[in-house]
Amino acid sequence: QVQLVESGGGLVQPGGSLRLSCATSRSIFSFNAVGWYRQAPGKQRELVATITEITSTGNTNYADSVKGRFTISRDNAKNTVYLQMNSLKPDDTAVYYCNAKSNWITYWGQGTQVTVSS
Repeated sequence: QVQLVESGGGLVQPGGSLRLSCATSRSIFSFNAVGWYRQAPGKQRELVATITEITSTGNTNYADSVKGRFTISRDNAKNTVYLQMNSLKPDDTAVYYCNAKSNWITYWGQGTQVTVSS
């Protein structure tokens, strides 16, 4: 059973920064892709950032709304995926979910709340 455990969420003022962490229960190299999604109240879950082709190029992909502000990264030795979020805006308020895909199976974390408010 694969487990994804997120941490690092919280309340931050507009313009502030947070770093989310996602600890996986097995090697990141066992997945085809890892990433972050978010879901705001009353909205559908949406992609924030992903890393694909993990064992080769490690391509990153970002939603247009976060490009230039968010950075996804990984620590292979710690089996952890990070999301560095800078210049946060109120529209970034959502529950952020870690995601990992292994062939035909998709795994989700329990989510961590990020609230951007003054």
